[in-house]
Order: sequence, then structure tokens, then C-alpha cells
Amino acid sequence: MKITQVDTIQSGAYPNILWVQIHTDSGLVGLGETFRGAQAVQAQIHELTAPYLLGKDALAIEAHSAHLLRGYLGFASSGVETRAASAVDIALWDLLGQVTQQPLYQLLGGAVRERVPVYNTCAGYTYNKAGQRRAITDGSAEVAAEGPYEDQVAFVKRPAALAESLLSEGYKAMKIWPFDPFAQASRGQSISARDLDTALWPFREIRRAVGDEMDIMVEFHSMWNLPTAVRIAQALEEFKPYWAEDPVQMTNLDTIAEYRSRTRIPVCASETLATRQPFLHLLNHNAVDYVMLDLSWVGGISEAKKIAAMAEAFHKPVAPHDCTGPVVLAASLHLAMSTPNVVLQEVVRAYLTGWYRELVTQLPEVRDGFAKVTPGAGLGLALAPGLLQRPEVVVRSSRL
Repeated sequence: MKITQVDTIQSGAYPNILWVQIHTDSGLVGLGETFRGAQAVQAQIHELTAPYLLGKDALAIEAHSAHLLRGYLGFASSGVETRAASAVDIALWDLLGQVTQQPLYQLLGGAVRERVPVYNTCAGYTYNKAGQRRAITDGSAEVAAEGPYEDQVAFVKRPAALAESLLSEGYKAMKIWPFDPFAQASRGQSISARDLDTALWPFREIRRAVGDEMDIMVEFHSMWNLPTAVRIAQALEEFKPYWAEDPVQMTNLDTIAEYRSRTRIPVCASETLATRQPFLHLLNHNAVDYVMLDLSWVGGISEAKKIAAMAEAFHKPVAPHDCTGPVVLAASLHLAMSTPNVVLQEVVRAYLTGWYRELVTQLPEVRDGFAKVTPGAGLGLALAPGLLQRPEVVVRSSRL
């Protein structure tokens, strides 16, 4: 089955997302996705990736993964080369599922669970949808609500009600990032006692309202230097966070290991790393408790499966990232269904009930704190039929 055409699809309404469709001489089409830097990834695909793929066997997934991830440039980083390779890899696995008429998790080794536990990242409908992430402070103006789940505003202004709402829907874990505005103000160099107390308020309110019924993850977005990250973590310990995610930049592994040694909060890292080598170093330094990876940045399904196996050898759980797009979420759930040491999958209820529905034919079912993959072969979804007809959508093709 030869690859005959590679398409990239970008929507002006969702400029952070890039979809990849790989066409074959059998008529089957595989779907992949990546996120951020979409224009640069598109250029990479049509200038370098597609010329390599066209005419080759679509089912030689491992060979293509090795070639695209171990090139002269871009290896061991989450730059455009790796993001392009990630989207292609997801699409090739989708094709394999369609050829064999099997769901993707079956091809990855079969199900180890019936459903996947999830937590809600408390983003709103427009967070990460276009441009950069928006920081919310207590003094921020209310955004025009697109629905009932403006959760980023809620965790800053109404955290107790937010926790109660999530519990009522079956979520037992939530992730918030109230420290980000103060990191932006100081460039991550310091936080005053007053600002620290302000950022701790949501944790106090959540614990006051629901006690320990709700696990709380705290996201740092790699924005702090070491002493400030440690100071924040030590102040957070009384609230028993489930993990502290990316407390410092994932560059100096000795620093990350030192941070972990100075706090009782487990460390989660890192959606920003790509390919297996950096994760091996992270594990060898004993710098992490939870391994987080993003399938559209790390190298795709092929590389993510290997990283998860490495983490299992170190007795570390895996938690796939998704605050990006519906195709990556579907692929992540298939990985989670077939991987014993996946402990949690990230979801955003605002996305699942909002703009994700405009993009694909069906979405995973999320209920009572668990998700199920969409039924069907491969990923179990395709781009929504009307998406390609939208005037703001641009399709670029490379053909054999």
C-alpha cells in the first residue's frame, strides 16, 4: 500500500492546529495532528517529510519513524521536525487500523482496561485555541462565556464552585495554574509573600469546599527558577497536590532532581520533551514521579509507546497530555487503553463540549471520571465532513 498524497489542513479559526492526511493507492486515508507552530510544521512536511514519504509503503511505520525522528536536524527536540514526524506517525497508525479493521489499541497490544481514568484541566473554551495561553488574574475582566465551562476563570474567581461542579460530573481530579500571572510579572525570578498567598487561595477554597474528595494537580508551565519553584512547592504542601507539573524548564536534569529532593509533592514532567533519549535521562536522574508526554510533540504513537515502556521499567506511571486537539486525544486514549502504566489521561471538558465537536466526526465518551475510545477502526474518527469546505480552511497537498 503506497503513499500517494500528503495533505496538510489548517483552519484560520484554529490556527494552532495542523492536521495531516496521508492518502494511499488503496483509497484509505490516515489522519494525524500536531499543535503550535502550525505554519512552520506545514513547511517542514511539504519541503522535507512528504518528498520522503511519497511512493513508500504506508505500513512501514517503524522505518518511517526512525527516519523522520533521527534526521540530520531536529532530533531529540520538540521542534518542527519532530512535530511533523509525530503527526505523520499518528496518521500511519490510523491507516494500519483501517487496513486491519481493528481499533488502534488492539494493534498496540490489546486492552489492559475497559476505560481510562481522566482528570480535567481547567481551561476555558478559548484557552490555547489561538495564539498564546491567556493568564487570568482575580482582577481580569470576565470573558464572554461560550458555555458553562469557563473553568480557567472559575479556578481563579470561583474555585469552590468549580470543584463542586467537577465532582458532580464524576471528575475526581483537576489541574490549575494560579501562579502563572506572577511568573509572567517577574519573569519567573521571584514571588512576593502577598502574591504567593493570593495564588494559594484557590487551593484553600477547594479543600474547604470538597475536602480531599478532589485531587488537585498544579501546573507551573516551566516558568520559575529553582529557589522560587521550591518556595512555592513548600507553601503548597499542606494542600497535598497530586503532582507539580514542569516546575522548572526541562533543561538541566540535575536541577529538576534537586527540586524533587526539596519538596514532598510528586513531580510530573514533561510535555515539552521529545523522543525517548531525554526521558531516559530524566528517569536515570530519578528526577520525576509521573511521566507526561504529548503524542503530537514527542514523536507520535511509536515513540510514546517506547517511552511508556521505559517508564514502566523504572516503576513510573505515565499521564498523556492533551490540551491541544481531538485527534491527539483519541490517539492518546488508544495508547492509554493498551499501556499498563498509564494512570491518567488529561481532558478539557470545555473543549469536549465546545470546539472539538466542530472538527471531527465523533469524540470519546467521557463520563463519571473515565473516558472510552471512539468505536471503529484505527483512531475511530475523521475530520468533520464540512470542515474542508469552510472558507478559512487551507489545504496544501504534495502528490506522487
